[in-house]
Amino acid sequence: MASSPKADETGFQLKGSAPERYEEYSAPIMAPFVEAVLDAVDLCPGHQVLDLAAGTGFVARAAAARVGPTGHVTATDFSEAMLKVAAAHAPRMYPDIEFTVAPADRLPYADDTFDAVVCQQGVQFFPDLGAALVEASRVLRAGGRFAATAWAAWDRSPYFTAHHRALTEYGGPPALEPFAMAFSCPAERLTAALTDAGFHEIVSHDVTFGITLPPLADFAPGHLSSVPWGQAIEDTGGPERLAQAAATIATTLADHTNPDGTATIPFTSTLVTAVR
Repeated sequence: MASSPKADETGFQLKGSAPERYEEYSAPIMAPFVEAVLDAVDLCPGHQVLDLAAGTGFVARAAAARVGPTGHVTATDFSEAMLKVAAAHAPRMYPDIEFTVAPADRLPYADDTFDAVVCQQGVQFFPDLGAALVEASRVLRAGGRFAATAWAAWDRSPYFTAHHRALTEYGGPPALEPFAMAFSCPAERLTAALTDAGFHEIVSHDVTFGITLPPLADFAPGHLSSVPWGQAIEDTGGPERLAQAAATIATTLADHTNPDGTATIPFTSTLVTAVR
């Protein structure tokens, strides 16, 4: 899918208390991919790191633990609400995390500032992917590393397949549009944009993790309410329709559900690395 000039507005804009719920319910899904994206840039104590499209700070917190008190982590996002949650959850032992509201294609940093730029599940929502990657290159030092993850096609992850089924039944186009955007940056699109932005040593591969989610009876409605496609269902059909969609997700995933109600589900993401 081509980049949309309104991607930031329609792709991943959360309202009300949704950013706090996103922090809670997305954490188990994001955790292994956060570690993978940080492993890919080979962080060391003292490194200067930019977490691009930081959301509620999953990557920023993990990066701070790796670079330690002699390093520095800067987290940017276009959403002030998401960064407020990120700041509230920042660990006190690593106070040197700087949170800045800024779009990815207009970063307020000097050239050659960072040793690494990382982006966890954000590139697909950039209104201008090419401009954002040019900015990432600009603020990286020569030899600095870039790494990003973006979800593989939704039908490669059973959890997202269940979401698609629920959205088709209960959400329709208003919900399916932001859902589709979450899967709109396949490897070939991202690698081509990195090449155009002047990066080299570009490598792409898929990573899959089996993730155990909390009992789906509670997790499915909570997580659905914390993402734009779930908010679209609630906006058009109210809490009852959201609950019905969540129940469909849980039912669809019955084959992945454990005796205690938790569910162990494979998730697949594309991981792309490059050197400035």
